[in-house]
Amino acid sequence: MNLADVADRHELPLRAIFGTLFAGAAIGAAVAGGYVFAGFVALVTSVAAREWHRMFGGSRYALPIAATAISIVLALGCAIALPQTLWPVLLLAIGAMAAAISASTLGSSAVWNGFGPLYLGLPGFALVLLRTAVAHGLAAVFVLFVAVWASDTGALLGGRLFGGPKLVPSLSPNKTWAGFVVGSLGAAFLVALTLAVIGGRPVEAALIGLVLALAGHAGDLFESWLKRRVGRKNSGGLIPGHGGVLDRIDSMLFAAPLAALAVLVLGLDPLCGGHP
Repeated sequence: MNLADVADRHELPLRAIFGTLFAGAAIGAAVAGGYVFAGFVALVTSVAAREWHRMFGGSRYALPIAATAISIVLALGCAIALPQTLWPVLLLAIGAMAAAISASTLGSSAVWNGFGPLYLGLPGFALVLLRTAVAHGLAAVFVLFVAVWASDTGALLGGRLFGGPKLVPSLSPNKTWAGFVVGSLGAAFLVALTLAVIGGRPVEAALIGLVLALAGHAGDLFESWLKRRVGRKNSGGLIPGHGGVLDRIDSMLFAAPLAALAVLVLGLDPLCGGHP
């Protein structure tokens, strides 16, 4: 047995253990709500900011990281302290400009470094809004978690069990059509089941789960494309079995803004008529 086989045997248990720990922390913070949830989201996205700017900042990336992390922390704090204002968006825009300018002076890409506060901060802001500005916000966030985590887990297991044709080999050599289908259907089923338990409409819930899963797949593929551009397999190595924090939250970065947009702008009922 070679080293690759040994590593592969240990990957799934490590993913399960650390994925469960991460999910438990996220659920606990969501239950606490308020500044606790905003702080948890800010911590996760600030750690991801280090991985983001390391991918695009060469050997000198401390200033763009600081600009991104500070802007995210301030923005999410304002989302709680000053609700229903545009201060969080303004702070993220200022952070984007600061990250772009500081990266440019260090000889790195102003565009990609400036994109960091928006790519990480706006989804974080969407999560906090979903938790605090929506009736039954905790249940709405939980539905989002179920959809994204079911999609990610289903994609991994479906790809491992069934293999088959690759989904988009030019972007990611490992993702398969089988994983895509299993993850999408798994998210639809589990969201439908979750909301049916509280009296929600299961068909509508399944459609919500499916759409959120598709957004999550898009986020996963987008990060795979970025990593291929910079020649990386993982964004980092902080979470055993998963890679970096950015690898763990890439699906959520696309799904959370879509969920917030659907609920806060389009008026979608995230519980499909259910009552927790």
